[in-house]
Amino acid sequence: MSIYLDHAATTPIHPKVKEAMLPYLDEAFGNPSSIHQYGRRVRSALDHARDQIAGFINADPGQIVFTSGGTEADNLALFGVLEAERKKGKNHIVTSRIEHHAILDTCHYLEKRGYEVTYLPVDSTGMVQPEALREAVKPQTALISIMFGNNEVGTIQPIREMGEWAREHRIFFHTDAVQAPGVEKIDVKQLPVDLMTISSHKINGPKGAGALYFSPGVKLIPRMFGGVQERRRRAGTENVLGIIGFGQAAELAGNHREEHREKIIKLRQIFLDELVRSGIRHVVNGHPEQTLPHIVNISFPGTDSETLLMNFDLEGIACSSGSACTSGTLEVSHVLEAMHLPPEVTRSAIRFSFGWENTVEEVKRAAEITSVIVRRLTETKG
Repeated sequence: MSIYLDHAATTPIHPKVKEAMLPYLDEAFGNPSSIHQYGRRVRSALDHARDQIAGFINADPGQIVFTSGGTEADNLALFGVLEAERKKGKNHIVTSRIEHHAILDTCHYLEKRGYEVTYLPVDSTGMVQPEALREAVKPQTALISIMFGNNEVGTIQPIREMGEWAREHRIFFHTDAVQAPGVEKIDVKQLPVDLMTISSHKINGPKGAGALYFSPGVKLIPRMFGGVQERRRRAGTENVLGIIGFGQAAELAGNHREEHREKIIKLRQIFLDELVRSGIRHVVNGHPEQTLPHIVNISFPGTDSETLLMNFDLEGIACSSGSACTSGTLEVSHVLEAMHLPPEVTRSAIRFSFGWENTVEEVKRAAEITSVIVRRLTETKG
């Protein structure tokens, strides 16, 4: 039996999403920029998807820019705002050390182009402290970018507190919320953020579609040129199939958010309870309360992530690690490293993440297999 517990990486397409996409694979093939009936039909579908996604986060449809995914949306947010604000003498950005590489790599590139970047530390739970943000801001700060919830350990950041402070000081605030909307209620009319990144394939939509929300006061310098699409903020013929799937996924996720949230909270707790019952040594990483409910990052001291993943795969369990294996060398997760956890914890971390199709039986079975694997590996070493 194969058990998929890697929903933080990507989610399976929901059957109703697939159904919504199918007509645009054949008979509805027009270019949405064309003015004839073939184009108008597709344009209408794109407008509907924009309405669905705007409704998902309580934004106005005109505040949504479609992108190829979360990475492009993050890039557009950072480059777009900083290029616009540089004309005002503002060339500083504040972010955190545990951001997704779509943010961190962009910041490293911006530094090479003469921008200044401050990387905020986090505590042992992966939490950014608001006072650290306040101390880091300068008169030339153009943008603050702090993720809503961490993709590796699940820790939810104090976005409201930091966003309100940024708004008081007239500094634009961006949040990468890719992991959050399907499990956390997000209302951009209530949440003090100026830009927000979301992605289709994290909410049971297709890959290759994302969106950037921006508030009315934000001016974005585009990164792509060549057409009037997305009101000249993102040129290029739209990914019609992906956007339509994204819209349907957003509507489904919004309609069933509480039901889905309750289910995955239950699954997560069952998994943890079963591990405790098994008696194997393990450490749960991240904040104990302020956490995304579908993600749990667990270390198994006495083992290593790479060996664990190989064994999980052989047993039919799909999960991931806080580490990346590059050229045969295991690299410690930058998130766990920033949390200053002991080496035996950072080197043995595994991320399990749950989704709508998982069952109680699957989760119990996965916990049982986990205990067998960990016990075998630790006894072998012993």
